[in-house]
Amino acid sequence: MKRFVWRLQTVLDIKTKEEEARRTELLEIIEKLAEAQGELLSQQRILEDIISVITGKKSQERLGEQEFFLKCSVTIDEVIKKLKNKVIELKSQQREKIAEVLKVRRLKEGLERLRAEAKKEFIREQEKLEQKEQDEGAIISFSRKKLMIE
Repeated sequence: MKRFVWRLQTVLDIKTKEEEARRTELLEIIEKLAEAQGELLSQQRILEDIISVITGKKSQERLGEQEFFLKCSVTIDEVIKKLKNKVIELKSQQREKIAEVLKVRRLKEGLERLRAEAKKEFIREQEKLEQKEQDEGAIISFSRKKLMIE
């Protein structure tokens, strides 16, 4: 029997590799996003802890620490703002990558369906050819037997 060869197999292989590459990129973005969100939560927690420590102290001790905290809080707020912007940017990149992965996957699945249909058709054609050969062989052997009998 003839071997099945599909002309678009290289395209399917390329799309499969492309999907894997896009998935890898998506995972990298997700890791960066998780890292940025963790850092953001850490900075916010540190800020809340400092505030709770300061509010628990007596008013005389608290005044000096509050002044120092207010000077430092500007830089901490800037860090938090930068982290929030980074998280927003990474989320948008994540959405874009998900859309790209889904687009490539849909195309790949379409190609796989076409390949399956082409393979079924190929098998059907091969079975028809085999049946035709068997029929011809039966006719030839029948004709020979008949000629030998007469």
